[in-house]
Amino acid sequence: MVEYDAKNIKVLKGLSAVRARPSMYIGDTSTRGLHHLVYEVVDNSIDEAMGGYCDKINVIIKKDGSVLVSDNGRGIPVDLHPDLKKSGVEVVMTVLHAGGKFDKDSYKVSGGLHGVGVSVVNALSKWLIAEVRKNGNIYKQRFEYGVAVGSLEIIGNGDTSGTTIHFMPDDSIFSEINFSYDVLANRLRELSFLNKGVRISIEDELSEKKDEFFDDGGLRSFVKYLNQNKNVLHNEIIYFEKSKGDIQIEVALQYNDGYSENLYSFVNNIRTHEGGTHEVGFRTALTRIINDYIKKKKLSEKIGGDDSREGLACVISVKVPEPQFEGQTKTKLGNSNVKGIVDSIVSDSLGTYFEENPSIAKIVIEKVVLASKARDAARRARELTRRKSVLESGSLPGKLADCQSRDPSMSELFLVEGDSAGGSARQGRKREFQAILPLRGKILNVEKARLDKIFKNNEIVTMVSAIGTSIGEEFSIEKARYHKIVIMTDADVDGQHIATLLLTFFYRYMKPLIDAGYLYIAMPPLYGIKKGSKTRYVYNDVMLQKVLAELGDKGVSIQRYKGLGEMNPKQLWQTTMDPETRLLKRITINDAVMADQIFTTLMGELVEPRRNFIFEFANQVKNLDV
Repeated sequence: MVEYDAKNIKVLKGLSAVRARPSMYIGDTSTRGLHHLVYEVVDNSIDEAMGGYCDKINVIIKKDGSVLVSDNGRGIPVDLHPDLKKSGVEVVMTVLHAGGKFDKDSYKVSGGLHGVGVSVVNALSKWLIAEVRKNGNIYKQRFEYGVAVGSLEIIGNGDTSGTTIHFMPDDSIFSEINFSYDVLANRLRELSFLNKGVRISIEDELSEKKDEFFDDGGLRSFVKYLNQNKNVLHNEIIYFEKSKGDIQIEVALQYNDGYSENLYSFVNNIRTHEGGTHEVGFRTALTRIINDYIKKKKLSEKIGGDDSREGLACVISVKVPEPQFEGQTKTKLGNSNVKGIVDSIVSDSLGTYFEENPSIAKIVIEKVVLASKARDAARRARELTRRKSVLESGSLPGKLADCQSRDPSMSELFLVEGDSAGGSARQGRKREFQAILPLRGKILNVEKARLDKIFKNNEIVTMVSAIGTSIGEEFSIEKARYHKIVIMTDADVDGQHIATLLLTFFYRYMKPLIDAGYLYIAMPPLYGIKKGSKTRYVYNDVMLQKVLAELGDKGVSIQRYKGLGEMNPKQLWQTTMDPETRLLKRITINDAVMADQIFTTLMGELVEPRRNFIFEFANQVKNLDV
């Protein structure tokens, strides 16, 4: 075993400004940033697992809102740091950029925030307790608001090793202290796939939910999980794992009969949302090998990159000793040498696999050739709509009541269900910055349709034309005419179905708009409570009872709104469109795997997963329209 002592911890610079500027370190102080705290602590345990020193990780959401993470790794060093004369625990917890990850002998590869993780968690917590099992002893130290309260002390004896971190996020920094079991569970499941043989458990003491994730299948099981509610085209999952120098590459892939690409890439267990050189290498190799195989079989088709990935579920995991991250969220791999290495390994491995498995190769080729033909049909459909002046730049649909502003950052587009509500919204809006586009009926379910069919749907084409970004190969977020796109539908079943159809479309074909924070859902009130000349609007039954208790019974009338069309323009403005009083839900994607599965389950071809989903979550329905 490689010794892991305080001398292995390299200190770059001291802790500063974390509490003053938390978003610089964890992205934001909303729900996403809150969950990031847990990820950073877990990543330290995963780093121990990648080094071969840990095979059990436990996460517990406590009843008081705190989180406890424990592992059976080597334990944080407890001896005095040679330069700082403090215990290794105190150094790791209070000094930014301090950790074994900067010492090549301690960790060959690692994830996390490159040494800032656990010290940032400490800085953004009301309190944090570190407990270390090491050298036959149990050590403990408490911190408050990032500062040590007392020194490291021995509190008992034990014959195991490991680390337990228990922390309470600071509610003066985070907008809400409410950990989502599902969000954390999905990330832990992901980590269990990426680190086969590691047993990871999660428990929520309040809801009494618990899960344990353990799978020796690794990336194969990950791809199987991605495709669990889809019709796969070949049962065997294509898999290979190879190394070149000190870089390790692992790939698993399988095609389904859907039209979406599900490609997830990781570097040292960090999800690279923006891709990078490893993804480029894979995509290039995949397209080239498929085209080479088509040429060898003397077929006439030549397919493009998008065609080769239609219906593809794929996970790429690379281990890089010193990753260089780029991009807005620092999750884009920039190491230039990785591209060629991944390209070479994927080309050799996939080329050999196709030669040795001609039946599977034939299935893949048929799928991508069909995708190529459909893409050609989509181009023709796009040109046809252009000739009809529907998608021409500068030519806006007649149904659109546009706003006067030409500044996208100040402009809002309301996608309104029905002509009646659209008329009220048009009369009640502020023309200076609010545009209205009424939609008639339910749009096409894009989960079951290729792009060529989508271009034949008038409501979708009208919507795309109004937004200005186009879709498919020509999508450009820079051309978005509005930076706030609001889905405004009735609160009944039909309205929620329309909203789901629209969300499916945006997720599958305009996902960058969601990533940029441009997509919202309006929250029209369910009730109007009138007493005297004043009307109060409430948005759920809990709020209704609270307001009724405040107002008393006498002289109170309650109106239940079932549709936007029941409101006059003034009411619609006051309740749903006025920036000063309205409620909007911003659509975010905290977990892409979970989001993809939900859209597949709700809008896909298979009925059984949808039935199971309804049975599982029926008791959680808040507003049931019967």
